[in-house]
Amino acid sequence: MQSREGCCAFTDPRNSGRRAFLKAGMGVGAVTLVAGTWFGVGQAEAAALTQAQRDALTPDQIIEMMKKGNERFRSGKMKAQDFLAQKRASAAGQYPAAAILSCIDSRAPAEIILDMGIGDTFNARVAGNIANQDMLGSLEFACAVEGAKVVLVMGHTACGAIKGAIDNVQLGNLTGLLDTIKPAIAATQYAGERSSKNAGFVEAVARSNVRLAIDTIRSGSPTLADLEKTGKIKIVGSMYNLSNGEVTFLT
Repeated sequence: MQSREGCCAFTDPRNSGRRAFLKAGMGVGAVTLVAGTWFGVGQAEAAALTQAQRDALTPDQIIEMMKKGNERFRSGKMKAQDFLAQKRASAAGQYPAAAILSCIDSRAPAEIILDMGIGDTFNARVAGNIANQDMLGSLEFACAVEGAKVVLVMGHTACGAIKGAIDNVQLGNLTGLLDTIKPAIAATQYAGERSSKNAGFVEAVARSNVRLAIDTIRSGSPTLADLEKTGKIKIVGSMYNLSNGEVTFLT
């Protein structure tokens, strides 16, 4: 596949699982960052991750940094992001540490919620944070090709897609998307009213849907499952609370 400016360019497809991108000029505009200070307060926000910085991090460290970023978001003490510097530093190549599968809900932008900058994460958004075949391919690209070490599935409270699935909404292409969520309804054990009007039930189904997406990623992508089994990546789930801004990581 020939490259175009601003697009991805694959090299020999036989090098599957390896970095298939040409990287150049990463030193221009870069700011030195000590491994382990990513997402911290200070100079880290002035430039995008380099390959060496990303590769020095473990999946557990990346998850912990996400948690700290959310703490900053909730406290109102977010980093002073220099997005222009990050743009310049990442223009010639990208080395994101994680891939986030989240909902398209306008109130749940993962990068802001976790206090991240340009080049820190791959961000895949679809109503109900479902993991279909196209999404699996995107996550494989993020991890097997580009080296991301964490796949985070993020659901959220008061999710309209979850409510639509509970109510059996029928609307064009949305119907098929909501059908993907319905197994999470059946899998949810809940003693109260099983209605879209019950916020507790909606949240319970959203949690089940996150776990269902994780199961789908593992069963539908032998590539990602193998990376997880060998410790190269971690696949984790989380829920974002629209009211208090907290991201809770699921166990």
